[in-house]
Amino acid sequence: MKIGMKLITTQSCRFALSAICLVGALAESHAQAPAFGERVDLGEIEYQALREASGLVASRQNANVFWTHNDSGDKNRIYAFNENGKHLGVYTIARAYARDWEDIAIGPGPEDGKQYLYLGDIGNNEERFRKQYVYRVLEPSVSAQQAPAQETLTEVEGIIFSYPERNHDAEALMLDPLTKDLYVVTKMDSNVIVFRAAYPQSTTETVTLERVIALPFTLAVAGDISPAGDEILIKTYDSIYYWKRVAGQSIAQALAQAPQRVPYLLEPQGEAVCWKADGMGYYTLSEERFNIQAQLYFYPRMRQTPPKNKVRPPSRTQ
Repeated sequence: MKIGMKLITTQSCRFALSAICLVGALAESHAQAPAFGERVDLGEIEYQALREASGLVASRQNANVFWTHNDSGDKNRIYAFNENGKHLGVYTIARAYARDWEDIAIGPGPEDGKQYLYLGDIGNNEERFRKQYVYRVLEPSVSAQQAPAQETLTEVEGIIFSYPERNHDAEALMLDPLTKDLYVVTKMDSNVIVFRAAYPQSTTETVTLERVIALPFTLAVAGDISPAGDEILIKTYDSIYYWKRVAGQSIAQALAQAPQRVPYLLEPQGEAVCWKADGMGYYTLSEERFNIQAQLYFYPRMRQTPPKNKVRPPSRTQ
């Protein structure tokens, strides 16, 4: 479980300082904020073993399929379900160890034209561990109507990393679909820090992450970059922050802009956010707390098509 999460009512004090720091920036950018609608409740996640959902992605090759995993305490496995919460299967990740899985990312990888899942074993309560892990595995084919499957995914690679100066606790993992760079966002720092593991990430030697930027809030628990690579979401317990990325920008350059808040209603312990596969909104999911079951929520984009902003990859020097 997490540090500092005894009761939801205690969170408000901890969020106050970061909220005050953001008031000016958010006010300036409010008029340009993207339009997303009110929360839509898509229903309960039916699989009872999924009690501490701590990451979420929408498949980009399997229609109406989502992937998630439990927080620390579970085995090395991920879960598939559809938009109605129907359980589609349990998939064991071979040769992986689930110390404290905190987030999951999806997108391209070593083999062109294929989709990969990235499992972030990046939680580090008390910042005791020097080495952190990301497991990269080819995404399997799943049908949104299938009977629940039990499979083992064997094409798994481990990316071992450490931070450049000191250990950190982190719960947000993102993949840039344009460059295949991985980004880790720390949690407990008063100004969360974004680190990068540039592609190609070594699977034989420990990667030292590159610090790219600090952001003016704390308690980051999830993040996702849109399938087109042009929009970024980072979630805290009480807010979701949004950045727009324009042509030629790196992720660091996009994050250097003032963030905008997008709609979010507080969940019992919401630690997951992801983009819809077509970019037409985003989903959230919470751990179960206070006898409240996990619900999948959706915030739709309030326009017919996503922004037509074709983003080209940034220079590798950015």
